[in-house]
Amino acid sequence: MKTVTKHSEFDADDLNLISLAQEYSDEDKARELLEKLLWPKGVICPHCKFNEVYKITAKTKSKEPTRKGVYCCAACRKQFSVTVNTVFESSHIPISKLVQAIFIICSSKKSISAHQLHRMLKITYKSAWFLAHRIRHAFGDNLNPQKLTGTVEVDETFVGGKGDARTKGIRKTPVVALIERDGRMHTRVVSSVSQKNLGQCLAECVEKSAIVNTDDHPGYRKPLKEYKRHDSVNHSAFEYQRVNPDGSLAHVNTCESFFSLLKRGVYGSWHHVSKEHLPKYSNEFAFRWNTRHLSDGARMVAAIPL
Repeated sequence: MKTVTKHSEFDADDLNLISLAQEYSDEDKARELLEKLLWPKGVICPHCKFNEVYKITAKTKSKEPTRKGVYCCAACRKQFSVTVNTVFESSHIPISKLVQAIFIICSSKKSISAHQLHRMLKITYKSAWFLAHRIRHAFGDNLNPQKLTGTVEVDETFVGGKGDARTKGIRKTPVVALIERDGRMHTRVVSSVSQKNLGQCLAECVEKSAIVNTDDHPGYRKPLKEYKRHDSVNHSAFEYQRVNPDGSLAHVNTCESFFSLLKRGVYGSWHHVSKEHLPKYSNEFAFRWNTRHLSDGARMVAAIPL
């Protein structure tokens, strides 16, 4: 066994699909790349977070092969590889194809279908679908979202199929977008656009000191009484933007822009999304929105650790 040292500096902007295909199609090089991205300051044990680890190598004249990329922690003595405690743990897909899949999804503005991944990476459709969902799951921030501040736009849209003629119901699912003006955003999938659900979305994602812009939906009125200010535009009267007395603009046009991208993904790439998986699909678009100023390579690096 040998002690593992700190990784060298890595320029994320150098990453692109051509370099991944040419330089990292080899499994050993792809593993080294993922290690650099996941452990930029050196290998860290995923079990106890100790930074003194050893790489396991086969002894001289040993007849038993040693699996490549396996480390042992000097503290807890557990063995691990770069995919342990990530969304790729226990995956049998080669790491070279994993990193290409991350880059493709991160750089596809209107997303990509599992069928397209299946054709591009030469893996089964089932593996491509599962792999894409693992990556989308890693994009999520629902557990500990950083709350939005400043001027925040909040709006909702409905995603899904058309009306069901048999039940006379509408099989559409509401998606709420909360976007910091010129900043970050969060998405939430709710069962209905009710005052309770909208209030919960606001409490989870927006600071009370924010100025919140919405449309004229009545469900926002009571929850937003606790916030600094509530500016609404009356869409039913064809009002889509208003200049406030202080010179600021009241509108939810940024949310509308995000919804147009999300629906392009539904109509053009996925064709159908279920209510069960819609949070992961919307998280994917929210992640790309939050990293829109980065290069494709830097966006891929931002998606890791997974």
